[in-house]
Amino acid sequence: MTVAIPSPSGVSPFWSAGVADLSPYTPGEQPQIAGLIKLNTNEHPYGPSPAVLEAIRQATGDALRLYPDPDATALKQAVARRHGLDAGQVFVGNGSDEVLAHVFRALLRHGRPVLTPDIGYSFYPVYARLFDIALQPVPLRADFSVNPADYGEPNGGIVIANPNAPTGCALELAAIRALLEAHPTSVVVVDEAYVDFGAESAVSLVPVYPNLLVVQTLSKSRSLAGLRVGFAIGHPALIEGLERIKGCFNSYPLDRLAQAGAVAALEDEAWFEQTRRRVMAARSVLSQGLVDLGFEVLPSQANFVFARHPGHAGPELLAALRQRRILVRQFDKPRIADFLRITVGTPEQVSALLDALAAIVGRG
Repeated sequence: MTVAIPSPSGVSPFWSAGVADLSPYTPGEQPQIAGLIKLNTNEHPYGPSPAVLEAIRQATGDALRLYPDPDATALKQAVARRHGLDAGQVFVGNGSDEVLAHVFRALLRHGRPVLTPDIGYSFYPVYARLFDIALQPVPLRADFSVNPADYGEPNGGIVIANPNAPTGCALELAAIRALLEAHPTSVVVVDEAYVDFGAESAVSLVPVYPNLLVVQTLSKSRSLAGLRVGFAIGHPALIEGLERIKGCFNSYPLDRLAQAGAVAALEDEAWFEQTRRRVMAARSVLSQGLVDLGFEVLPSQANFVFARHPGHAGPELLAALRQRRILVRQFDKPRIADFLRITVGTPEQVSALLDALAAIVGRG
């Protein structure tokens, strides 16, 4: 007997219950087209440290037939060293997205809603749905900033990206401290994917607040989006919860090359400082250039800016830039549909983008 198999877009009778109801995260477009100016996925415009490439070369050899260190001991020690903490306060994973997935499963399933900004990283609702966690969006202020006073309701945890994505706006450390003290029995997760581009990290608060978990990535400021390395820093009890989930899911999330490259990246402070400052300088040029063209630009402490033009809809600008072989990102969501999220590129890319926008909005 022949069994009819539904099309890829249909619902398979072999799926587990609930799979059809999931809405997967949509990553930024990764077109394989030469000559594009790609400013849509917040990748670093400059390559990784030469020390990273050499470490990966050194790790490429006969040892690849062996499993990597399941505990990523050297990497945990490198993270701990950089922040003056113990390795037992560090958890590592296959990019910060995987780390966040484990966070939702291990630390946020308490039968109460998890609070998060209504405009934030769009993977949070995906994880909440996947792990059957109620998510309660908290509206940003009119200026798109987070108000800690709005997070007063009983909750099963709080998740905030700082700087926020996609707005780029950042909270001061005092605001994070206020959240922690207002909710001593809830885990407060601070997702710091973009913190190295001008915001203040909450890692210094980890020894004081056992309910704080800080998540970071090497994808952005360390130019390692292709290597997939993320980590969390928190009280050993929180880390143990994450390790339990990891051990039930994937004992070897980071391969030998990723571990070697990540350690080298963390140890090359000079390259990190030089390249992140170049990005921050280009961000200032980009922001001012957009203002000069009539755009409203939110204050960014990330490696992107969030901007809208009063005379042009977001989808219109997105399409017009694409016709000029420039990719940016636009989100079809309430309050932000007219904004463009523009990755900070090289000075040459920033100049090309501003020239294109000048022609589009009639300022050229």
